[in-house]
Amino acid sequence: MKKKTVFGLITSVAAAAFLFTGVSKANADTTLTVGASPTPHAKILEHVKPELKKEGIDLKIKKYDDYIIPNKALANKEIDANYFQHTPFLNNWNKKNNGTLVSAGNIHLEPIGVYSKKYKSLKDLPKGATVNVSSNVSDYGRILTIFKDAGLITLKKGTNIETANFNDIATNKKHLKFKHSFEAKLMPRLYKEGKDAAYVINANYAVQAGLNPSKDAIALEKKSSPYANIIAVRKADKNKPAIKKLVKALESKDTQNWIKKEFKGGVLPAK
Repeated sequence: MKKKTVFGLITSVAAAAFLFTGVSKANADTTLTVGASPTPHAKILEHVKPELKKEGIDLKIKKYDDYIIPNKALANKEIDANYFQHTPFLNNWNKKNNGTLVSAGNIHLEPIGVYSKKYKSLKDLPKGATVNVSSNVSDYGRILTIFKDAGLITLKKGTNIETANFNDIATNKKHLKFKHSFEAKLMPRLYKEGKDAAYVINANYAVQAGLNPSKDAIALEKKSSPYANIIAVRKADKNKPAIKKLVKALESKDTQNWIKKEFKGGVLPAK
């Protein structure tokens, strides 16, 4: 009789422990690891972190300083999502790497800008001037659009702006030379050296270098640009509740208003 009692007690304790563990697991936050560029992406994610915590999401932010590793890390399941790129960049990466990553939502636009130590506007650029742009092929259409809108170049008929490159220039009345030898992250340093006429810099690297795109750029991409930065995920994860909560928090009015104030025109809400 005693043995049965002891056995019954052990069984009851084990059952209670199992039940407690189950409840603890059920109540635990879902961990979501997102790869991001330090500025502005990681800062924006930090802003929504408390809100996501209330929603049961423990947001972990992994910072990357380049445009190469984050998609590899996402495809290899080292992270759950990334936040650093626009859709044309993602499409280009998928094409080159036989990838299937997708966008879960548009969050903000980082207007790419032209900067110069020597000239106040694009129209001041002299004939034969060298314009430094990054080696990031997916940005070429954005850059060409800025120069086209300024009346300095025209593009060949039927050019798709999302896949355009400098061979698509039809006329170049100032015979500008577009040099595209360096990574995007190096452009602020080259601009500070100021050897050439102009430099095209992505807003995240401009802000990181202490530049204010809305004040310091001699030309800036329009807000109507299709190059909004996205949350990228693996195709199978697009509709996961944690991903949906992340996108909802980033697209909220509170976050979009905060983006406007925090980055003073260097980053614009996509909505």
